[in-house]
Amino acid sequence: MKQRLLFLGPPGAGKGTQAQRLASREGLLHLSTGDLLRAEVQAGTPLGQEAEAVMAQGELVSDALVLAIVRSRLEHHGGGWLLDGFPRNLPQAEALEHLLTSLNQQIEQVILLELDDAVLIQRLLARGRADDNAEVIANRLNVYREQTAPLIAHYESQGLLRRLDGVGSIEAIEERLGSLLVD
Repeated sequence: MKQRLLFLGPPGAGKGTQAQRLASREGLLHLSTGDLLRAEVQAGTPLGQEAEAVMAQGELVSDALVLAIVRSRLEHHGGGWLLDGFPRNLPQAEALEHLLTSLNQQIEQVILLELDDAVLIQRLLARGRADDNAEVIANRLNVYREQTAPLIAHYESQGLLRRLDGVGSIEAIEERLGSLLVD
């Protein structure tokens, strides 16, 4: 099975759910950028303090800081890993590839979870979050497409991208995912 993975997909596609299940089952290090930032802040590391100061001002954490946190997790990790939620655009992907090359840990496969917008909107509305309304969700999907479309082409041109139908039960999607990851 592939051991160094990247998950892509729109909000609501099930990336986080599938990433957690796969990482747990296969013993992979699950690197969700949101979780990583929160963990660094909670641990009070120098990187976490820097991230906390930026977030306290309501700003986005820089790509350089996210990459530094990813580097700190991967430098001393010899096993497999799964990146979820990063990179989000082509410049981030290029910076990540440079980092991974320096660590001799190249991406082995990129999984793109795909769903129709109608299903995504229904799933996101069902979560019941205060900031999830149809207009906000439509905007999030547009932003995702604008930023991620070049990433999809980038990884496809490298022969790394595999498409995964994100419709169905968690277990059915998990089974399809497993068949994509076999060498």
